[in-house]
Amino acid sequence: MALRVAVQMDPLESVNIAGDSSFALMLAAQARGHTLFHYDVRSLAYDTGDGGRLTAWASPVTVQKVQGDHFARDEHRLIDLARDVDVVLMRQDPPFDLGYITGTHLLERLEGTTLVVNDPVAVRNAPEKVMVLDYARFMPPTFVARRLDDVRRFHAAHPGDLVVKPLHGNGGKAVFRVPADGSNLGALAELFGQVWPEPFMVQPFLPSVSEGDKRIVLVDGEFAGAINRKPGEGEFRSNLAVGGSAEQTQLTAREEEICAAMGPELKRRGLVFVGIDVIGGQWLTEINVTSPTGIVAIDRFNGTDTGARIWEAIERRHAAM
Repeated sequence: MALRVAVQMDPLESVNIAGDSSFALMLAAQARGHTLFHYDVRSLAYDTGDGGRLTAWASPVTVQKVQGDHFARDEHRLIDLARDVDVVLMRQDPPFDLGYITGTHLLERLEGTTLVVNDPVAVRNAPEKVMVLDYARFMPPTFVARRLDDVRRFHAAHPGDLVVKPLHGNGGKAVFRVPADGSNLGALAELFGQVWPEPFMVQPFLPSVSEGDKRIVLVDGEFAGAINRKPGEGEFRSNLAVGGSAEQTQLTAREEEICAAMGPELKRRGLVFVGIDVIGGQWLTEINVTSPTGIVAIDRFNGTDTGARIWEAIERRHAAM
């Protein structure tokens, strides 16, 4: 059955189609005969009249794998997300701020009429570096706090280099390495306290990151593929967005255990497309649910079609509504 799909994402003009997972999902949807709309989350509007109506200022689009000529759009029009589409694909990039959260509250009102992927309630309740705390048994020692004295106590208990990162960051942005003597810890705690209202995360630096930070994709709770991301020259962060490189990989027994432990819960929450990050084959660091990436590289190395697999899961969920 052909579906009408509204994709909530950043401007198509800025998409790098060579590695963008959202664009890959649009290509896969189109290949399956689905109709695509594109809209910006800032165009969402809710009218309480007539039982409530959530609309977006959207344009019908077609896509093709030609950089610079990768999409064509018709004129923007007002669409009713409960009546005019079957699926909303929520794919705009973080920051996971009040704007993002408000978007999930509005999309939640489509429950029972339009399928939203990933489920907006689950996305709101499962930010990347918070939900992961449910699986602390697979994590390195982790501390979430704001007070410098608290962080220094954690450092004393775990001597050596530290990594400090924002709780709601993405793409490796604002991730800092603190040397074992803690010489810049005070300055970083001050900076984080001024820039972000929430606590930040602190972990021991894992030397095994030089072996890679594995991105593992789960589709409806099942393992779908993985890539190993290695840091670039002079860098400890392995995110592809900051110069990391990807290579083919297989799961370790520990990583299989991690996937099996969280898979059923991800499926129960309606988190259809999830990317988890594991360092050194054993240390779980993040569960990415807002706008996971990595499927283009996974498919390139493995000859798979993860986009099609994700749409198969979406179609099953829509048919079951």
